[in-house]
Amino acid sequence: MFTQWKKEWFLQPKADLLSGIVVALALVPEAIAFSLIAGVNPMVGLYAAGILAVILQITFGFLGIAKLLRFIPRAVMVGFVNALAILIFSAQLPQFEGQNWIMYAMVAASLAIILLFPRVTKAIPAPLVAITIMTVLTVVFSLDTRVIGDMGQIEAALPSFFLPDVPFSLETLQIIFPYALSLAFVGLIESLLTARIVDEMTDTTSNKAMESRGQGIANIIAGMFGGMPGCAMIGQSVINVTSGGRGRLSTLTAGVFLMLLMFTMNDLLMTIPMGALVGVMFFVSYATFDWGSFKMLKTSPKSDSAVMLATVLVTVLTHDLSMGVLVGILLAALLFASKISRIQVERKEQTERVLYTIRGPLFFASTTAFAEQFQLDADLSSIITLDFSACHLFDDSAIEAIENVVLKYERLGKKVELVGLNEESQALVDRLAQRIA
Repeated sequence: MFTQWKKEWFLQPKADLLSGIVVALALVPEAIAFSLIAGVNPMVGLYAAGILAVILQITFGFLGIAKLLRFIPRAVMVGFVNALAILIFSAQLPQFEGQNWIMYAMVAASLAIILLFPRVTKAIPAPLVAITIMTVLTVVFSLDTRVIGDMGQIEAALPSFFLPDVPFSLETLQIIFPYALSLAFVGLIESLLTARIVDEMTDTTSNKAMESRGQGIANIIAGMFGGMPGCAMIGQSVINVTSGGRGRLSTLTAGVFLMLLMFTMNDLLMTIPMGALVGVMFFVSYATFDWGSFKMLKTSPKSDSAVMLATVLVTVLTHDLSMGVLVGILLAALLFASKISRIQVERKEQTERVLYTIRGPLFFASTTAFAEQFQLDADLSSIITLDFSACHLFDDSAIEAIENVVLKYERLGKKVELVGLNEESQALVDRLAQRIA
């Protein structure tokens, strides 16, 4: 147990500490921006990240809802990642409004440092070097450029503990439950998808159920201090991984260092130029985007390309990652159902009977095509045999479709035989069928 604990916390302490510092610096402007959009004090955004919604998150964690992640197709994942990269990039563009050439030069210089410094050494995260150099230049030469302090003031004070001042009644529950459910799902979807992306980047496997429960518990505590409900931040997660962070120490370091900045280096924090942070986020956007997806558009099935593009388009237009993922999943499900609903019915006349061989899955989406392929008027034999050796029955719609075909032949005075049913299909027939044995 101690070995596992040591592996999770102190496998590479130096890299985790440095990556945590980079993440803390990148968190500041985004947290302030989220707070301003939500209409709350910037301090709330920095402290966190809320109470019924997270109770639902914890419940979902114990119910194992994270297992549903495996039903998200790769095309949706690629679309999610690419849309996220586009949103990260576009979110930085407002920082250029009203700025002079210094801002552009600082962004370019930061990107150059991030891309070139690793060739010199990888002992120190390149984004940290870029932020440090740009901050020093801004302070020493009093450069006329936008800094963190221009976005909002940060007070060196801790929030107060309190319980929600709302009536604990059924009426209150009816009002807040729909919003809480929405928040819970949005937070979990984004967090679980982020965890999956990080798993792929680091070639590791994370405990998604534990992530769901942990996020819920943390949000309950944050909510009692006036914090907004939060979820995984993909941009900062990518920064953490690309900066060398692998263990839990990097996450702890980000939070602790952010608090130290607020209480001991507030003035210094306010002087960090936005150009440096925009450069870091541009790099994150570049690193997040799946550039192999352009090849995917040429080589993958058209259905996969359509799902990926739909996910990107909806996400970018709505600025809602969960909506994009939902549309992608629904479109993928419809296209998949359309693809597997192709069923073939082969007719062959024999001496005393007409043999129909059914190939493919028979379920609600393929029943119409199934029924249309029988030639009732042309079948003169008194015995009709339906061979299901190459077919599987999935639902009651399949049983109903077979019963309708049998009924039509019986009205013409013909006998229908069903052969070749596998064990599961036969069990479904025995349980649901009324007109066929």
